[in-house]
Amino acid sequence: MLNKVSKGGQCMQPSSQMLKGILEGAILRIIQQGDIYGYGLHEKLGTLGFGNIPEGTIYPLLLKLQKNKLIVGVRRPTGNGPDRKYYHLTDAGQDALADFQQQWQQLAQAMAQLNQGGTES
Repeated sequence: MLNKVSKGGQCMQPSSQMLKGILEGAILRIIQQGDIYGYGLHEKLGTLGFGNIPEGTIYPLLLKLQKNKLIVGVRRPTGNGPDRKYYHLTDAGQDALADFQQQWQQLAQAMAQLNQGGTES
């Protein structure tokens, strides 16, 4: 979970530049946990501490992930309104998520070392 950064006693959302680099991986991970539709994904990201990600950011990413065959969207009836498109990972999406998680782990370790004053190269 991402914590909001405190500045002068006020909570700030993570910067859009930081989110830009990790949002795709976060979306893949959420979809891996279970099929989810676009607005549900928006809500889940907010609940996890990613801030208020505009739906206008999420839906183009979902389209990109579909185009790259990392996810598949399937329309399902809701019973009380229009059908919703639920997304699930493909095998290629599982592989992309594994790659993202490995890269994230390497970066997290590097930042932890840097934060502890490490200077190894």
